[in-house]
Amino acid sequence: MAHIFFIDPLEKLNIKKDSTLMMALSFQDAGEECYLLFEEDFYMTNRAKPHFDLYSFSGEFKDDGCYLESFQKTEKVDYQIKQEDVLHMRIDPPYDTRYQRYLWMLEIIKEQSNCLIINDPLKIMKHNEKLVAYKNEAYSHPSYVGSSKRAFENFVKEMSDLGHEELILKPLDLYSGIGVEKVKIDSQLNALFDKKVSEYHGAIVAQPFIKQIYEGEYRSVFFKGEHIGTIIKRPQEGEYLANIAQGAKFEKTDLPKQMFNICQQMADELLKDGVYFLAFDILGEGVNEANITCPGLLVEVSYAHQKNLCLDILKLIKS
Repeated sequence: MAHIFFIDPLEKLNIKKDSTLMMALSFQDAGEECYLLFEEDFYMTNRAKPHFDLYSFSGEFKDDGCYLESFQKTEKVDYQIKQEDVLHMRIDPPYDTRYQRYLWMLEIIKEQSNCLIINDPLKIMKHNEKLVAYKNEAYSHPSYVGSSKRAFENFVKEMSDLGHEELILKPLDLYSGIGVEKVKIDSQLNALFDKKVSEYHGAIVAQPFIKQIYEGEYRSVFFKGEHIGTIIKRPQEGEYLANIAQGAKFEKTDLPKQMFNICQQMADELLKDGVYFLAFDILGEGVNEANITCPGLLVEVSYAHQKNLCLDILKLIKS
C-alpha cells in the first residue's frame, strides 16, 4: 500500500507548518511508502489504468516533532495506482472551477483503480463546509445564505429584534478568513450586502456577530469518527478573526461536553457517508464550519498536544 498526496506546488505552501507535508513525512518516517502528486502531472484517460509521475521526498522535523525544518521532493517515480493505495486529496481551497474539475477527474480515477480517496471526491462535492454546519438549527448560529435582498432584510430585522447590533458577512466558498467582514446593522447595510453579492457573484453568508469570539474559537479534528485533538484559537487584541495565519494564538483545550457530543454526532453521520477527515470550527454554542475539502492545522493541534497526531490518523487508516 502506498500513500499518494495530491498537493499544491511546494512553492505555494508554508513548508514549516503545512498539514499535508507533516502527514506525508510522518507516514514515511513510520515506514509507509509515500509519494507526492502535483497538479502539473495529474490527468485521466479512458485508455489505461491511472498512471502518474509521482515524486519521492525527504525532510526533517524541528526538535518539537511537529513543525518542519525542511522538505524537498527528490526522485520522479512512474507509478500505477493500485486498489490497496490511499490517495489523499490535499489541494487547498478555494472550491472553485479548478477544484471542481479535479474532483470530477478523481471520481473517475477512483472507479478505475478502486483505491481509497480521502476525502472522497463525491462527498466533497456533496457537503459544503459551511452549509453542513448551518443545516441544523439546534447546533448552529442563526444563518442566512443567499442573494435575495428581501429575505436578507427579513433576516436582519429578526437579528435586530433579538438584540444583535452587528453581523458577519462572508463568502460561501472561501477559506482562512478571506472576505469575512464585520458590519453594523444600520442604513448602510443594504449597500454593503449588494456589494458582497456582486463581488462574490451570488450567494453570501450573513450571521450575527458572536462576541464570544474574543474568548476564542475551537478547532476540533476528527478522523474516521474518532476525536484526534482540539485547540482554542484566540484573536489578536482588537481583532475579531481567530485565524492563526492572521496572528491568532492557540493552546490545547477540551471541548465543552455538549459541543463535543454535537461534533461526535456530526462526525459519525458524515463517516457513514464516506467522509473520513473533518476539522470543526466551534464558536460558543454553535458549529461555524465543518472543514472537509482539505482539513488543516494538524501541525498546530499536534504541537499543542505535544504529540504527532498524524500517527493516530495512520493507525485509523490501517485499522
